[in-house]
Formats: sequence, structure tokens, C-alpha cells
Amino acid sequence: MSHPAGRVLALLELLQARHRATAGDLASRLGVDERTVRRYAATLVELGIPVLADRGRHGGYRLHPGYKLPPLMLTDDEAVAVLLGLVVAERVGLATELPATATAAAKIGRVLPAALADRLTAVREHLGFTLRRPEPEARPASGTLLTLATAARRRQRVSLDYRSWRGERSHRDLDPYGLVFHAGRWYVTGHDHRRGEVRTFRLDRIGAVTPGAETFTVPDGFDAVAWLTRSLAGVPYRHEVEVLLETDLVAARRRIPSSVAELTARGDGVLLRARAESLPGMAALLSGLGCPFTVRHPDALRTAVAEHARLLAEWAARPAGGQTPSPRRPLD
Repeated sequence: MSHPAGRVLALLELLQARHRATAGDLASRLGVDERTVRRYAATLVELGIPVLADRGRHGGYRLHPGYKLPPLMLTDDEAVAVLLGLVVAERVGLATELPATATAAAKIGRVLPAALADRLTAVREHLGFTLRRPEPEARPASGTLLTLATAARRRQRVSLDYRSWRGERSHRDLDPYGLVFHAGRWYVTGHDHRRGEVRTFRLDRIGAVTPGAETFTVPDGFDAVAWLTRSLAGVPYRHEVEVLLETDLVAARRRIPSSVAELTARGDGVLLRARAESLPGMAALLSGLGCPFTVRHPDALRTAVAEHARLLAEWAARPAGGQTPSPRRPLD
């Protein structure tokens, strides 16, 4: 930090972070001598910031008790971390209302040194993501997220309005056990008193949320993330699949997300249970696992695996050049 103004602000930041600091310690951290520290402290006083100097052998500098500091001061590295966090949050859907991340990034960008702001702009312009951008309508309202989080922490029942994927509207009383961000969407999991069971709701489909006076107790060992992934894996599809994988549970979990299938360790391997809309798609997934497997159910999956193997063999037999490719097949 070579500019004197930057070191003055750095001195203020150091005084914010500790109750009192000696002139020697401050000089060492700022890379200046103690006389310069005294000059910087005087500058802060001239700016209206009450820096107090304690005299004596063990004296030092401190801020006046009760002084309310400026709302936010960031170093260059901290500003970079915040801005990149905002960019990623907006891209993967972790943010709430769409304008919020953009306006927050713009506010920070306006107070950055020009050179640093230009370099960060270059990062944002040339940063790519492998994740699919979520739909803007999947973003929940900030108020909904904060209200549910507070209710979950206080173990406080809430009343909420909900719109299902069919567009049907209902009113629910919910004990919110926890919040989960998964695949570009926010969810809340808890006990739904209308159904009398644990349910999961998308935050972007929640309307008004009102905390109530009644409290609740979260069941021992309840894991909101595990519940959500099991629920999503159990969404009804056309086919119920059971396959025995000849591998261990750790290796299987590295290849198969918990939202895709339920995995159970057995003495002879790992049992995969899933629901699938497309058997050719499931055959392609199984072929990419890199381990032997036995299809237990349904028999139609065996046919799909055999067809996938035939296609692979056909493609492997193609000559290196000169052959017109066959029409592209959809992977389902």
C-alpha cells in the first residue's frame, strides 16, 4: 500500500480490528516509522474520527469507545473477493432478486481504484461457467429467504402462501427445519402441518411468509440436504431402476450425484435405486461409470444397455476418415 491516503485508511482499519495498538506495532504493519504513525493518527482526527493516544511506556492508539465507524471499508483483496462472489452468485442462481447483485457490484466498482476496477472488469468479461444459467424467475425474494432463515434459527412456525408447479395455490403452516440451495434453486424443508409430514418447497414459489408464535423442535439427526436430495431422487418417473454396481460406496458417490439415485452399500457391491424417464439415458450413465454392473430391474433396461453397447461398437468401427456420418441420434 504505497499511497499515504491508503495507509491512513489502513490505520483506521487496524484500529477497528483491535481495542488498542502500540505505535510500534502499527508502524510495523504499515511499513512506516512511529513518527509517521503519529502523523496518520492526526490526519484521522482532522477528518473527525476520534483517535485517542494513550501516553506512557505501554501507550498506543485506540478509537473512542462507542464511536460508530463507517459502514464498510474493504482492502483491494477483500473487494476482489466480494465482487467475484457476486458474479458467481448471480451466475449459479445463488442470489435473490436479479437487480440486487448487479447494483451491489456496481456500488463497489464505483469506489475501486481505476486500475483495479479495469482488471476486475476484464475478469468478468472473460469468465466462463460450465453450469447452466438458471431461469431468472427461479430467484426468491430476499425477504422470503431472510424470514425463513430467521424462523429456522428461532424454531418458529410460519404461515405461507404457496404456488405448486401446476399453478395451484394453497396456504401452509410450516415448521422450517432448514434451507438448501441445489442446482440453481432455493428450497426450504420442514414439517407441513397441512399434509402432516416433512415436505420441501421452492422459495421462488412462496408468496407471503408470516412468522407465528408457536415453536417447534427439529427431529434429532435431521439433515435438510440429505432429505432434499432423496426427495428429488424419488420424484416419480416412468421407470423404476435397480442396478447392482461392482464397486464401493465412495467410488460410486464420486460418479453419481445423490439427486440422481439412492446408493446403498452391500456385501457384493453398491445397490443403485433410481427413477428414470429415459432408459437409453440411464444406459448411457451406467456405461460411463467404469465398473461392471448387473441390471436387476427393469428388463427393458438390459435391452437399452445392449443397444447402447451396439451403438458404441458401431461408432468404434468407423474408419478414421472418408465416411459420411450417419444422422445424429438424440440421446434422450
